[in-house]
Amino acid sequence: MRRLPAFALAALAAVAACATAAVPAYADDGRPALPSHLYAPYFQSWDTADGGLAQLSAASGAKYLTLAFLQTDQPGSCTAYWNGSTGTPISATAAGSFGADIAAVQRAGGNVIPSFGGYTADTTGTELADSCTSVNAIARVYESLVTTYHVPRIDLDVEANSLSDTAAIQRRNQAIAETEAWGAAHGRHVEFSYTLPVLPTGLPSAELAVLQNAAAEHAKISLVNIMTFDYYFGTTQNMLADAESAATAVEGQLATLYPHAPARALWQQIGVTQMPGIDDYGAAETFPASQAPAFEHWAAGKGLGQISIWALQRDNGNCPGTKGATNCSGVDQPTWYFSHTFEPFSYPHGRD
Repeated sequence: MRRLPAFALAALAAVAACATAAVPAYADDGRPALPSHLYAPYFQSWDTADGGLAQLSAASGAKYLTLAFLQTDQPGSCTAYWNGSTGTPISATAAGSFGADIAAVQRAGGNVIPSFGGYTADTTGTELADSCTSVNAIARVYESLVTTYHVPRIDLDVEANSLSDTAAIQRRNQAIAETEAWGAAHGRHVEFSYTLPVLPTGLPSAELAVLQNAAAEHAKISLVNIMTFDYYFGTTQNMLADAESAATAVEGQLATLYPHAPARALWQQIGVTQMPGIDDYGAAETFPASQAPAFEHWAAGKGLGQISIWALQRDNGNCPGTKGATNCSGVDQPTWYFSHTFEPFSYPHGRD
């Protein structure tokens, strides 16, 4: 296992110091950035049938959101668009490009985490680093998100084919390091998170290799967000127990990567994304509403850096018994039940 370079250990020590702060950092323009622990559900950028980003943020009470996804319109391109559509570029003013919604969320005291990749992009060669072979060009896209939307963190969802593209993994991590150096030089607050598939036993070797390469390329990863759903084991799973087991195993893996980091900092470097209700496999993999309070309590007790759901549009009970629906959970629940249960995680009231 590769040991972290000395400068990266110093960076992680800074993360540990931040773990004691109960107030959010601030972005380059003075707007609130992110609290040390937050609930940041995914918002499916292609689905505004039931309301826009700012509207559903206000309705659900979720002040912080992960906005999915950015990708290129075709393999080989170095230009990212929302959903890969050329009609929705990274822009503060273009219709459908979320500029007004992101600003509204920020005015309300929240913020947004733009996310690159996702399963579709990762299987079609349109994830930015898979598509673009220029590290500088990738970094410029990341930088444009910070300057356009004043966001404090960028998420990178790497799964499926993207996990075996070692050249793209290296490019992505080099671009992260370049963007972080740019941020430091220009007084811009910028963080990066990785969203990765996981098993109840921890990160598989390919997913762990992404983080090992990040350390080798001097890329600081503020959060490792694990997706605790869609296992497809063929057996009935206790999704609460699986999530706790997976996160505990990942904490051990991070301890090997960062041997000098205190446990508190390692737990804060972990995020967990649940799929509320019935996941894509079916009823055997169901995270029921009854398990949500226990999960939030466990996550808060461990000091996780983030919890999330896929996705905000699913946080209602309008399709009992349906697996993997995009706009409902498939279980009996009040609308916004998971968000109302998880939102207090962003405001721990002395838990720090």
